[in-house]
Amino acid sequence: MLSQLQHSLQNLGYNPANTPQPGGNYLAVRKAANGLYVAIQFPIFEQQFQFQGRLGAELTTQQGYTAARMAAAIALFQIEKFNGLAKIASINHMDFYYQASADWDEGPEVANGASDLFVEVLGEVGQHSRAILGVAQLPRNFSVGLTVVCSLG
Repeated sequence: MLSQLQHSLQNLGYNPANTPQPGGNYLAVRKAANGLYVAIQFPIFEQQFQFQGRLGAELTTQQGYTAARMAAAIALFQIEKFNGLAKIASINHMDFYYQASADWDEGPEVANGASDLFVEVLGEVGQHSRAILGVAQLPRNFSVGLTVVCSLG
């Protein structure tokens, strides 16, 4: 039986079947006391890398928004897989990373893709603070990546 999260995300076009595994010696999700820490998640669909390149050069702001939504959906699937979303009291904070051309400055609009998805799927529980960080390079040339910190209820 699919969870409410899975139904919500599938209705938005996402599938939990192949949630990505860590690409190194670390945990996808770490539970500590009353918190949950989700390692950086990238836009990966059915084990295929998506949205690679620099925003403002190879990718548009709208493509970045879509990539951010995909990374956020994967973060939610990781939470569901390792902890169960029903145990989350709130998504507290998101660190959002992007790589872009030197003259591109629309990071907040792209990060809204992830923020919007969290609120669409989780309502008030999905509201969070965030940091938006432009970086020189992300692994595997991903355009975006994000980490999430949650409180357990």
